[in-house]
Order: sequence, then structure tokens, then C-alpha cells
Amino acid sequence: MGNREETLSRLLVWIMKDIMEIESKSLITGEFKDITTNDMHVIEAIGIGEPKKMTEIARQLSITTGTLTKSMNGLEKKSYVNRKRSEEDKRVVQISLTDKGVRAYHHHENFHKILIERVTQGLSEEEIRFLIDVLGKLKDSFQINYKIGELMNDMFS
Repeated sequence: MGNREETLSRLLVWIMKDIMEIESKSLITGEFKDITTNDMHVIEAIGIGEPKKMTEIARQLSITTGTLTKSMNGLEKKSYVNRKRSEEDKRVVQISLTDKGVRAYHHHENFHKILIERVTQGLSEEEIRFLIDVLGKLKDSFQINYKIGELMNDMFS
């Protein structure tokens, strides 16, 4: 691997590690010490609007409903979420946030707001637009390569 590739690799690893560490230290505090960063992402996916189906949340998080069920069990036990079976179809489980879950949602939302303020502090509008463009391309590249990885796994399994 050349110098440029090594530098990019190190930067990506550092950025991902730093963001995960900052997120964990900032989110899992005070009232919310009893959950994980992954739990916060589940809470974010549930949102504060209408109740959502388990399958909808699992799809949004790119996880199985089985994995989501394990998270939901813990979040329900800790009073962050409510589960309710649909009256029309008993197989469908509707998920919504409790008051505590809504507070956690806003706590997470506020973290992202502060993170963006700090990341863009000192940047010009042109630099912010450039950053958005580059990060968008990076996201697209990851999504394309992830989907290609899934196709490769399917081809060889």
C-alpha cells in the first residue's frame, strides 16, 4: 500500500474510532448510563413519531429482527420502549418510545447538533459544501461496496 493509501486508511480508522469513542462518552451518561450506544441508535431509529413495526426498524438499522428483538427486550425492561401487538394483525408488533425513551432520543439528537457545530467551526461555507460532497461520495462508496460484498457472498455460498 502506498503512502497516500496508508494515510487515508489511518485517517478513516482514526475518525471512525474517535467518533465512536466521543459518542459513547457523550451519550452514555447520567440518566442514560444503563444503555449502550447501539441502544441509542435503536432509539433514534424508532423516533418520536408514529409507532413503527419491528421489521421497519430492523430494515432501517440493517439488522435482523432477531437481533432487534434482543435490543428491544433490554430497552423495554429499562423502560425506554413500549411494545404493542397490532389489533388487526397479532403478528405485528408496534414499537414506540416511553417518556424516558423520548428524553434519550433528544439527548442523542442534541449530541449530533453539537458534533456538527464543532466539526464545521472555523470552516467557510465553501469548505462545508466540499465536506458534504466528499462525505456523500464516501457514504455512496461504502454502500455500493457493501452491496457488492453481499452479492459476492451470495455468489460463493
